[in-house]
Amino acid sequence: MAILGKIRQRSLVLIIVIAMALFSFVLADLFRGGGGGKAETTVATVNGKDISREDFMRKVENLQRQLGPSVSSTQAMNRIWDQELRKAILEEQYEELNLTVEREQMRELIRQNLSNFEEFKNDAGLFDEAKLNEFIANLRDIAPEPAFLGTSPITYESWTNFEKDMAAGGQYQTYFNMVKAGLTTTIYEGEMDHKLENDKVDVKYVQIPYSSIADSLVEVTKNDIAEYVNRNLSQYKVEESRDIYYVEFKEEPSEKDDEDAKNKVLELSQDAGFSDLDNIQAFINSNSDLPYNDRFLFKDKMPLNLVDSVFQLNVGETYGPYKQDALHIITKVVAEKQLADSVKVRHILIPHLGATRADASVTKTVEEAQATADSIFSAIKSGTKFTDLLELSSDKVSNEKDGEIEFNYDAGMAPEFKEFSFDNKPGAIDVVQTGFGFHVIEVLEQNDPQRTIKIANLGIEVEPSEETVDEVFNKTSKFEIAIANRDFQEVAEENEYVVKPVSSIKVLDENIPGLGQQRSIVRWAFEDGVNVGDFRRFNLPSGGYVIAVLSAINKEGVMSNEKASVTALPEIRKEKKAKMIREKITANTLDEIAANQVQAVRTAVSLNMKNPTLSGAGREPIVVGTAFGLDEGETSGLIDGNNGVYMIQVTKKTAAAELPNYQAAANRLLTSKVSAANTALYNALKDAADVEDNRSSFY
Repeated sequence: MAILGKIRQRSLVLIIVIAMALFSFVLADLFRGGGGGKAETTVATVNGKDISREDFMRKVENLQRQLGPSVSSTQAMNRIWDQELRKAILEEQYEELNLTVEREQMRELIRQNLSNFEEFKNDAGLFDEAKLNEFIANLRDIAPEPAFLGTSPITYESWTNFEKDMAAGGQYQTYFNMVKAGLTTTIYEGEMDHKLENDKVDVKYVQIPYSSIADSLVEVTKNDIAEYVNRNLSQYKVEESRDIYYVEFKEEPSEKDDEDAKNKVLELSQDAGFSDLDNIQAFINSNSDLPYNDRFLFKDKMPLNLVDSVFQLNVGETYGPYKQDALHIITKVVAEKQLADSVKVRHILIPHLGATRADASVTKTVEEAQATADSIFSAIKSGTKFTDLLELSSDKVSNEKDGEIEFNYDAGMAPEFKEFSFDNKPGAIDVVQTGFGFHVIEVLEQNDPQRTIKIANLGIEVEPSEETVDEVFNKTSKFEIAIANRDFQEVAEENEYVVKPVSSIKVLDENIPGLGQQRSIVRWAFEDGVNVGDFRRFNLPSGGYVIAVLSAINKEGVMSNEKASVTALPEIRKEKKAKMIREKITANTLDEIAANQVQAVRTAVSLNMKNPTLSGAGREPIVVGTAFGLDEGETSGLIDGNNGVYMIQVTKKTAAAELPNYQAAANRLLTSKVSAANTALYNALKDAADVEDNRSSFY
C-alpha cells in the first residue's frame, strides 16, 4: 500500500517520463525510416509502376487460405509475385499498343470457357448468354454468399476476378498473335534445316582423352582462375548473397525416454479398458498415440511385419510391445469376420439438396428424396424390374452398366454403402442413406470370402522428456556462451558438434539445406548491421535450436575466384591438358597417333549436325562440325574437344535426299519458332524490365 501511495504522489512525473519515452521512440523511427513513405507502401516498382504492398499482401493471404497449410507464406508470395510481375510487364505493352479486349471478343472468350456448363445451356443444349447474365446478376444480388457453378462454389468477387483473368488471357493472345505475325521462315531455311538433319558423314578418329593425364600433373594458379573468369564474365555474374555455417541442437529422445515410453505402453496394456473389447475404441482414442481403425483387415493387406505375428492370433490375444518408427506398440485382435474380397451390386441413387456432388438440377429435399427411394424399393419388392427404374437414378455412369458396380473391400466407397454391400448376402435389397443421397442397393455377388480381423493398436510415441529438452537447452546455451569469445569451429570440434556450411543464400530464399523452411535465418543474415562472424540462436519448429554464424557477405557482381574455381578449375585443366597433349604429338596420321598414344582408331557413322554426338566419345559439336567441313578422304589437324584431343578422317559423306518442295520443312521450323517465342517473349520483356523489388522488406 505504501508503494501505491508513492506512485500516486509521483503520477505527474511518471506521465511525463512515459510521454518523453514515446516521443523519443517516434523520433527514432522517423530518423531511421525517413518517416515512412513509398518504401513502406510499395512492394515493388516495375517500369515506373508501383505494386501496392496492401494489395499484394491481400492476394498472398487469399492464396494461402485457398491452398491451405501445404504452402508456406514465402511460396504463396512467390506465386503472387510471378503473377503480378507478369501482369505489370505485359500491361505496359498493352497500353503502348492501345490493346484492349472489346465486347465481342469478351463474349467469345466467355463462350469458349463456359459453353460446357449446364447452367448456361438452353433446352437445345446450346450456350445461352441470357442464362449467363441471369447467373451473374444472381451472384451480385447474393454477394458475398456463393452460388454453385457445377459442383464448385463461386462468389461474385471470384467471378469478377475470373473475368479479369479471361480478359488478360485474351489480351495476351492478341499481343502474341501480333508478334507471331512477324515470325517467318523461308523455303531456303526449310532446305537448310532438312540438310542439317539429313546430311550424314562417317569418320575414323583417334581420341586422346583428357583423363589420360592425372589432374595432379596440371598446375592451376589463382591467376589462371582469375583470367578464366574474366574471359567468361557472363557465367560468373551473381546476385547478392550470404554464406553461413551452423550447428544444430536437436531435441531427440534419450535412451531413458525410449524406455519410459515402452514401460508406459506396458502399464496401459494392463488397464481394464484394454481388455474390454466392447468399449476398446474409446480406451484407444483416449490413451493411444495411434487412432483406432474401425475396419476389418484381410491377411494380404496386413503390414508385412505383423502378418505372421498377429493374423494367427485369436480374438482377445495380443502381440508386443514392438517398436515401429518412433512408437512402442501392443496390438490386440478385437474381432474377426468372414468377408468377401469383392462384391458386385447395383443401385439407384436419389440425391437431395446439399448432398455431395448434387448439381443445380437437384431440387428434392431430404424427405422427398427418401420418399422417392422408398417408393422405388417398394416397387421392386412388388415385382418391378430393377433395370426399368434406372432412369430415376442420378448415377448415369453406373446406369450404362445396368446400375452395376463392382468393387473390393478397400475401395473408397461411402462407408454405409460398403457396409451394406459386404454385410448382406446376395439377393439382399434395401434403402441406404449416404452423403450422396439415398441409394436403393441390391447385392448381386460376393467373391472369395475369407477370414478378416479387426485390431486395436495401443501405441505410445517416444518423445523427448522435459529433462531431455532442458539438457538440449543447456548444451545450446553453453555453446553460445563459449563462441562469444572463441572460434566457432574450434569450440564445435571440441564438443564433436557437426558444423554445416551453406553458401549463396539469396535475400528471398526460404529453405536452408538440412533445416528446411527457415526464413528467419535468411532475414537475419541480410539485416543491416549483421557482420561476418556474428552469430545468433534460432528456435526450430520441430524442437531444438540452431546457432548460425554469418561467414561471408557476397555482393552483387562477379563471383569470387575461390567460388568460381568449382566450375572454372575443370575447364582450365582441360585447356592445359589439351596443350600438353598437343605438345607431345608429332605424328600426322591416325594410325601413328594411335600407336604413339596407346589409343585405338575408332569409327563413327551417320553423324549429323543436329545431334553432334560421336559414338564412343560423347557430345562433341566442334569435332562433328569439323568433319562436315572436310572432303571425303581428308584428315583434320588436332581438334580440342569436350572430352579430349581428336584427329579425324572423313571416310564417307552422304548428302540429304532432295525434296520436291521444302515448304513442309519450313512449316515445321516455323512451328518450332512460334513455340519457342511463346516462352522467350515474356522472358525477354522481363529481362529488359526495370524492376525495383522490395519484397525482402516485408517477407
